[in-house]
Amino acid sequence: MNYVFISPNFPKIYSHFVKSLKDKGVKVFGIGDEPYSNLNDELKENLEEYCFVSDLGNLQYMKDTMSYLRNKYGEIDYIESNNEYWLYSDSLLREYCGCKNGFLPYEMDKIKYKSKMKEYFSKAGAKVARYTLSSSFEKAKEFASIVGYPLFAKPDNGVGASSTYKIENEADLRRFYSEKDNETYIIEEYLDGYIISYDGICDDESNVVVSFNEVFPRPIADVVNENTDIYYYVKADVRESLEKLGRSVVKSFGVKKRCFHIEFFVLNEDKAGLGEKGDIVALEVNMRSPGGNTPDLLCLALNGSYYDIYAEVIANNYCDTSAFANRKVAISVNKKNDFIYVHTHKEIVNKYGSNIKEHGFYNVEIRDALGDEFYFAQFENEEEALAFTKFVQEKR
Repeated sequence: MNYVFISPNFPKIYSHFVKSLKDKGVKVFGIGDEPYSNLNDELKENLEEYCFVSDLGNLQYMKDTMSYLRNKYGEIDYIESNNEYWLYSDSLLREYCGCKNGFLPYEMDKIKYKSKMKEYFSKAGAKVARYTLSSSFEKAKEFASIVGYPLFAKPDNGVGASSTYKIENEADLRRFYSEKDNETYIIEEYLDGYIISYDGICDDESNVVVSFNEVFPRPIADVVNENTDIYYYVKADVRESLEKLGRSVVKSFGVKKRCFHIEFFVLNEDKAGLGEKGDIVALEVNMRSPGGNTPDLLCLALNGSYYDIYAEVIANNYCDTSAFANRKVAISVNKKNDFIYVHTHKEIVNKYGSNIKEHGFYNVEIRDALGDEFYFAQFENEEEALAFTKFVQEKR
C-alpha cells in the first residue's frame, strides 16, 4: 500500500501518523516544502522517500512529483495532507493519479462551503442556523428583519476565526458592506452558546471507529477578536445524543477512511425559530484531524494512540478499540504573552506535575487562535480539569 503524505512536517506532530502507518506495513512518501535536513528524526526514519517541492501550491510541480513517485513505486492508494489548507489540492492530485480513496474535486463543495454544508447537516437531522449570502446589503437587511440582530458574518469558504464579524445593528451591517473584500460571506443569525465538536476516525463505509467530544467554552472567534486566552478539553466518552447525531452527520457527508472534526453550537438560551437552551446546532465540518497539537490531546483522552487507530483503519479498515477502556479528560490550557499571570511555570509544575503530559509553545501561524504557550494535562473528570485551568490562567 502506497500512501503519499502532503506536508508531513506541519504540524510537527504529524510525524506520529507516518510512524504509525509504517508500523502497520504502509509505505509512506512525503512531499513537503521543508528541506530534508530540517525534518525531525521520526519522519526521516519512517518515510520511504521524501520529495522537496519549493511551492506546494504549484499544481504542476505537485503533479510532476506524483508522476515520479508512481513511476518508481507503482499506483498510489492514498493522498492526504490532513490539513485544511491543502484539502482541495489533495482532491486534484487524487483525480490526476486515479486514486480511489478520498474526496475528489466534484465532492469538495460540500466540505468547503459553509452554506453547502447545511444541506448535508439537515439530511442528518441536525439543526442549522438560518443564513443568507452576502450578495447585497438589501438582501442582508431583509434577512435581519426576519431573524433579528445580532448577525454573524464569516467567509463562506474559509477556516479559522479570522475575517469574522459580529453585526449588532443596521449601522454595523452598512459598515460591513463598505469594508468587506470581494469574498463571499455567509451571514447567519447570531447564536449565544459555546462550541463542541465531534471528532474521530471512520472506516470505508462511514462507520465511526473511534470518537471524541471536544468542548470549547470560549469560541475561538472571541479569543481572536477580543484577545482573550483559551482552554478546551476532550472527552473520549461521548454522550449518547451527540454520538448518535455525529454518526448520522458522518454518514450524510459520505466520510470514508479518514479523520474528521465536526463543530456544533450548544445554545445558552432559547432561540426563536431555531431551538431551545441546550439544543445542538450544526456549525461546520472539517474533514481532517483537529488543528494544532490537538491529536496529542486526543491520545491523552483515549489513554492510547489516536495515530495507531488511524493507521489500523487505513491498513485494515478496522480497529478494535475495546482495549481503550480507561479513558480520561484531557485539557489544553493556553497562555498569551499579552497577559501577566499569577502563577509561574515552576509553581504550575510543582502543583500539577503528575497531570501535565506536555508543555510547549505554538507556531507563530496559529498563535492568534490558540495563544503562545500551552499545557496538555490529563485528569479523571471535568471538575479537576477546570480547577487546573483556573490555576494556570489566574491573572494579576
